[in-house]
Amino acid sequence: MKKATKKFGCAVHGAGWVSTEHIRAYMLNPHCRVVALSSRTEERARMRMTECGLDCKVYTDYDELLADPEVDCISICTPNHLHAEETIKAAQAGKHVVIEKPVALSLKDMRAMQKAVKKAGVKTVVSFVLRWNPLFDVIKSLLAHRAIGDLYYAEVDYWHGIGPWYKQFEWVYSKEQGGSSFLSAGCHAVDAIRYFVGSEVVEVCAFETGPPHAFGYEYSPTTVGIVKFENGVVGKLSSIVEARLPYKFNIDLLGKEGAIRNNEMYSLTLMNGQRGMATIPTILPDSGDVTHHPFQGEIDHFIDCIIKGVESHVNLEDAAKTHEICFALDESAAKDGKKVTLPYP
Repeated sequence: MKKATKKFGCAVHGAGWVSTEHIRAYMLNPHCRVVALSSRTEERARMRMTECGLDCKVYTDYDELLADPEVDCISICTPNHLHAEETIKAAQAGKHVVIEKPVALSLKDMRAMQKAVKKAGVKTVVSFVLRWNPLFDVIKSLLAHRAIGDLYYAEVDYWHGIGPWYKQFEWVYSKEQGGSSFLSAGCHAVDAIRYFVGSEVVEVCAFETGPPHAFGYEYSPTTVGIVKFENGVVGKLSSIVEARLPYKFNIDLLGKEGAIRNNEMYSLTLMNGQRGMATIPTILPDSGDVTHHPFQGEIDHFIDCIIKGVESHVNLEDAAKTHEICFALDESAAKDGKKVTLPYP
């Protein structure tokens, strides 16, 4: 186990929109120092370096970055279709890794990543950053205190208009780079429903809209699925990246003693005599802007896992279960709602 007194040499690979938040989070962690930035173009890496007030090494060759002995851990912030190969290389080089979602666009690539990470024994965190959103903390606390009793229904929606005006549209609109609506964006909703229900999905069926697709998407921007959990809970998931409305991340949880709708709660257990939904003042996941997301909590957690020598609750092995659901939803939708069972072999 590494000593907490050592400052970890951190690198950020990829110089897109989200990379700035990773850089800033490392810079604010007392156990870290940013030693390198990497991008396909030196100009973009230096732009991020200047933007964040850094003075560090810049690489345009990923293999050279991995060979740098000062680099202990890496955030992979490149386009989706590159994550698998880059994670495998990082693990083989003995680097701890934060992997932006989705981790992979195929089950085969994801299994190869899992094998490489397990063999190397490095720590991983997959960037389901909403797990550090304050509303998520509120909901987990209410569930732990059995505020709404046993769950029987859960629903999470990811609705976001991701068109040509959006900074990372060019990364997600194609089948090759984006994969699908759930893989490119709605995986946040899939991870959230797993996180709240606390059980694994065993069956899914899904439907998607047909062509022509909005904004030139090469896959359906709208997919809706029904899921069944091992503990008997049933639920609904939707991922819509052609939505003509402000960003919405809807969370509905129904239990035998009450209900949670985003930051509203009705509880027969905690508040006998309650006549309507009570509003809890907190920060909601109500923006697609990366500056709104709690990357500091994610990076602090990642470094803490390295220091303590423990696995994250959202490491690659856990995130693989979220991605399996995404793959199953896409498989079902492609077969017009045919039931798909989980887990995959």
